[in-house]
Amino acid sequence: MRSKKRTKEINYGNRGVALESDINESNTYYVVNDIAYIYKKPTPIQVNRVNYPNRRDAVISEAYYRTPSTTDYNGIYMGKYIDFEAKETSSKTAFALANIHKHQIDHINNVLRHGGISFIIVNFTAINEVYLLDGNKLVEFVNAQPRKSIPLSYFKEYGHILKYKFNPRLDYLKIVKEKIIGDE
Repeated sequence: MRSKKRTKEINYGNRGVALESDINESNTYYVVNDIAYIYKKPTPIQVNRVNYPNRRDAVISEAYYRTPSTTDYNGIYMGKYIDFEAKETSSKTAFALANIHKHQIDHINNVLRHGGISFIIVNFTAINEVYLLDGNKLVEFVNAQPRKSIPLSYFKEYGHILKYKFNPRLDYLKIVKEKIIGDE
């Protein structure tokens, strides 16, 4: 009797959903408590074809990205413009730079040049650690290193770990206030 070898199909479509859900929950807390107004940006798509099997079950069957998206979130906190990207990685040792596009790094750099606050939040799912890395450190690394990934040690040295709490779920604004805005 032959045993059937099963192959596991990998779905990359929902990467980052858990992290985004936690950030969205935190953002709702910030809005309800009048702390900040930060929202997820919609992805700019152009719909070409929709299938209407019936009115309730319309399905987009063909669409394309109108323009490259910049970052996931933007808003205002303590009179400062905030703009950031949220990513997840299953790696235990590094964050692959292929996960963040050049135009996103350029966008983060432009926000910083114009006096805004920009950063990335990366969830290392395999070790259950979430880091906030200031955009200045991200841009500095990308410009100075020929590497294709940012080692976890860089996040540990220059980033700030985010601990899960009840509310807000991921209090990233605490880090922004203490480490980025500081005594301005």
